[in-house]
Amino acid sequence: MSEENKDTPLEQKKPKYGRVIEGAGELSLGISVVVAVLLGVLLGLWLKNLTGYAWMLWLGIFFGIGAAVKNVHIAYKKQKKSYDELKNEPRYKYQADKDDDEDDKY
Repeated sequence: MSEENKDTPLEQKKPKYGRVIEGAGELSLGISVVVAVLLGVLLGLWLKNLTGYAWMLWLGIFFGIGAAVKNVHIAYKKQKKSYDELKNEPRYKYQADKDDDEDDKY
């Protein structure tokens, strides 16, 4: 192993296809929303058949919608963290400083 590999923590090492994997994770948000709602509907139908109460279907649907909202919130937090890291990079720092100065004029 070279000296660089020994000193680099595991968090900083990225796999060769890391960007492809991250991109696939972002594309899966829509799929995860649909799957969460469908699982909620299936849970509701199962509970309705098990208990005989029609409102159990709606309970399952609300659980599915809640899971979908949670998935969107998790994706939002991940994306916000990514943008905050970009904001601190030197090549974008000039633009951020320039934007801050324009707000002071008014």
